[in-house]
Amino acid sequence: MHGIPILVWILLSTGWVSACLRHQADQNNVCGTLAAVFSMAGKSDLAGRVHGFDLGVRYVELKPLGYGANGLVFAAIDSQSYRKVAVKKITISDSLSVKHALREVKIIRRLEHDNVVKVFEVLGPKGSHVPRDMCGLTVVYIVQEHMDTDLARLLEQGSLTEEHAKLFMYQLLRGLKYIHSANILHRDLKPANVFINTEDLLLKIGDFGLARIVDPHYSHKGHLSEGLVTKWYRSPRLLLSPNNYTKAIDMWAAGCILGEMLTGKMLFAGEMIPSPFQELLRVMPAYIRPKWDVPRPLRKLLLEVNSEAIDFLEKILTFNSMDRLTGEEALAHPYMSPYTCPQDEPVSQHPFRIEDEIDDILLMEASQTSSRKQEDLDSIPGQSEALGKFPYSSV
Repeated sequence: MHGIPILVWILLSTGWVSACLRHQADQNNVCGTLAAVFSMAGKSDLAGRVHGFDLGVRYVELKPLGYGANGLVFAAIDSQSYRKVAVKKITISDSLSVKHALREVKIIRRLEHDNVVKVFEVLGPKGSHVPRDMCGLTVVYIVQEHMDTDLARLLEQGSLTEEHAKLFMYQLLRGLKYIHSANILHRDLKPANVFINTEDLLLKIGDFGLARIVDPHYSHKGHLSEGLVTKWYRSPRLLLSPNNYTKAIDMWAAGCILGEMLTGKMLFAGEMIPSPFQELLRVMPAYIRPKWDVPRPLRKLLLEVNSEAIDFLEKILTFNSMDRLTGEEALAHPYMSPYTCPQDEPVSQHPFRIEDEIDDILLMEASQTSSRKQEDLDSIPGQSEALGKFPYSSV
């Protein structure tokens, strides 16, 4: 399998899949014949119409799947290719939604990786072309590959075997390494946004509705939104300094996901908003005097988890984000050794830069005024500076 290390390919090709995963796959098989597809096209697609889906005649048999960060997601059949797809509808109602849509579309169009959900096309109403500035549009449809299920649904059945958890974690980190190398923060990493094809155990990261471009050559301090990551997966930095964070927030979320796969329960759950912070403090070592030999309560909290997995989690779930493993470092940890293959863990060849975010702001303004002169670029504070802060809005 292209892009997957040989050991992983062997595991997948030998049918190493649990009965519950196969059952989930059977429930999601696509109807096979051309006659069935065209008969679907003649149906009313009532659910799609109720939710305002208007994709013309190409995409048929719309069925609701759930909600993404910025819109409703439906399953559909492409009547030209006869493949099952997922279609995300983004409603554009004001300048803020224009900015969100511009950013999401720009990011997903450039990302291309085995462990990132593939986008086939972006369409306007009735399947129309989407202009670069989205001027005049009230809705955008993102057509992407359909996955059998998501990790959240699998975890509803309880914890996974360690081998399943390790394989999924490897693919999650492999995808994060690529995403971060593209200068992208996902910002909403959680089991519901981790998708799985159950027949071959292929994992893909999806839903980039809250993703942001972060150029390492510029400071983004104070210009990033707070309260975006689902609270059970928020890092200490997000709880203490919600407008100043880095790619390390995605790594924290990945660690929480691994813990959940191994135990079947969220590591830092609570009923009130402050509870995640109260819960995570229970497992953090004392940092007032770092040289103290403080016992690690995480080992006591996760009694069913082996020592190598605990060591791995402790290096990801660090209170100080500066001490946290990066995606690349996590892939090199002994816990990942059965799967890691640096030669087959690609990075982005076209990372995003600050200019990509500047361009989005100009396009958003252009969609409001229908015209924009080149000198507007110079009117943005900090654009002419070689170094310094870029005036991000906190979205």
